[in-house]
Amino acid sequence: MGAQTVAIVGAGPRGTSVMERLLAHHAAQTAHHAAETGHQTAPTAPRPLHIHLIDPFPPGAGHVWRTEQSRLFLMNTQSFFPTLIPDQGVTAKPLAGCSFNEWRQLQRETPWEQLSDGDVAELATLEERSFPSRALYGRYLGWCFAQLTQAMPDGVSLTVHAAVARRVVSDYANGGFAVALLDGQSLAVDQVVLALGHVESKLSPAQRELREEARANGLTYLPPAVPNDVDWEQLPAGETVLVRGMGLNFFDVVGQLTEGRGGRFEDTGLPAGEALRYVASGREPVIVGASRRGTPYRAKAELDSYYPHSVSLRFLGEDAVAAIRGMGATAGFDHDIWPLLHRDTLWAYYTTLARTRPNTVSEELLPVLDALLNEGLDGGDPGWEARLKELLAENVQDGHILDLRGLARPLSAHPLRAGARVGSQSDMDAAVLEYLREDAAGSALGEDDPTKMAIGALNAGRAVIKALVADRGITQGSWLGELRGWFEGFVEGLASGPPALRVEQLAALVRAGVVHFAGPDPVFRIQHGVFTLSSPWVADAPREARYLVEALAPANRVKDTASTLLANLMADGLARPRLMLASDGEPVTTSGLDVSAPPYRAIDGAGAPVDGLYVLGLQLSSVQWGTAIAAEASALYRSGYRTVVDADAIAAHILT
Repeated sequence: MGAQTVAIVGAGPRGTSVMERLLAHHAAQTAHHAAETGHQTAPTAPRPLHIHLIDPFPPGAGHVWRTEQSRLFLMNTQSFFPTLIPDQGVTAKPLAGCSFNEWRQLQRETPWEQLSDGDVAELATLEERSFPSRALYGRYLGWCFAQLTQAMPDGVSLTVHAAVARRVVSDYANGGFAVALLDGQSLAVDQVVLALGHVESKLSPAQRELREEARANGLTYLPPAVPNDVDWEQLPAGETVLVRGMGLNFFDVVGQLTEGRGGRFEDTGLPAGEALRYVASGREPVIVGASRRGTPYRAKAELDSYYPHSVSLRFLGEDAVAAIRGMGATAGFDHDIWPLLHRDTLWAYYTTLARTRPNTVSEELLPVLDALLNEGLDGGDPGWEARLKELLAENVQDGHILDLRGLARPLSAHPLRAGARVGSQSDMDAAVLEYLREDAAGSALGEDDPTKMAIGALNAGRAVIKALVADRGITQGSWLGELRGWFEGFVEGLASGPPALRVEQLAALVRAGVVHFAGPDPVFRIQHGVFTLSSPWVADAPREARYLVEALAPANRVKDTASTLLANLMADGLARPRLMLASDGEPVTTSGLDVSAPPYRAIDGAGAPVDGLYVLGLQLSSVQWGTAIAAEASALYRSGYRTVVDADAIAAHILT
């Protein structure tokens, strides 16, 4: 019998992870066969394995983590966090590689010959708590790939195709699949793994209309994109540039248009929130940020761990998770999960407040709060919220009561909350600057900031929730209307923010007059031949510009994909988006592919799993929540290493 052939489409971290797992399992099977040879029940020797790795970008780094990109593009996790190589949750021992942090230390002792001068310079000062550049993480991924190829076990071979896969079709005559590449090659394989990562997406109808109208008026409209794919030089110095979206991509945009053009930050010697001043190069545009909440994402707390040591999940713990899981698809997020996480968040906040600012709370607060938090855990007590409000009013000073929903709309705590409008754009800038100052100061306090610890509880709870809701763990209506309907945007704006340095820098840019803010609920139009931007919260003339940037990644929606491969898979009936029923009974086409239970295989147009066609990563967004983050080294929660568990399951199934 000839070699088994597997095509992995996508050579970024997830594709490389599948390759790593295939090598590990094949080596383990070979070793097991050798050890059992001569026994009456000796296992069959594994077939030779040939892997086709298909990606126009370099293996390991792939598209997003390319090593030539700007060092200003940072990871959103610290050095101690990411790993490509599993350290738990799998059965076959890795053959090579290590976590990023282990690699960081190794490179100081024995530098890889392929490190660039920029890599060496960054590694010289990069610490365990530092946020690496994406370019350096890409170098780590490339090193892991090189280590794996050097450790290739006997009986396994590899071909790397620097090409685009445009179609996968069933090979009914020979079994397996034919993978057509854009360069004209066709590969006959037994199995295919789709590890596509970020792919281009079609613009929404509103975005398409804006783009066409911008073209007609000679304006520049930059649609959602991976930041490193954009030519930022097309935005001229001194011109006003409107930026829609103030999540993580916003900080990438701002960095390229300021530090990326020769500006620099200097220490002021003042406390956090005012610790930097910006020295302009003169090449910056005037940047105006806009988003629904009116403010950028909150910064991460400065911690030496991903989850705060002082935060523990008392209510959304293992027992509660087991009980909710036992309910199967009858569980709902708002009814069964949020009440528990809400309690954990309250406890994290008020225990931190009592510890760090004891004069703001009564001595009775914590024992009385503890008792109340243990009431109404089944969500069936309509008076619980009222009792909580009364307890806090009696035991916590004004100005220190946690307004959890208000954290996500921070300007609602400003005088604006009464419905008043600020009188000018400069007033709005001042309001956001104060928010940035307070946020940076809170991040600097780390585990001594009550608000940041409340957010830390939300972040830890999010990790538990990822495992809880995966694979149909909650009702479809709850997934659509609750988890993704309100909680996703709420928690991302709080717990998925940038490194604290980025918010400190942004505050300096506002003080320097380089960055401004439009206000909440912005309205973008094209009027009189220019883009206009206004906010119902600002009683001032709209801002005008000839340049508009969408500070967003391409939408992860398979039905709107611009990927030729995904579009062809759906057109050919080998894959389809997943449909769910909303609470009102209406069918909703969700963002990801319809897949089987793990190991995930695509569901075809007739509703049957396609044997041998596997899916990993972002296109699983309809059965997993929060699929973008890297695998976590020494993960505390199962969701932290879920992506390598999925890769392991796929590899084991392929080699069965």
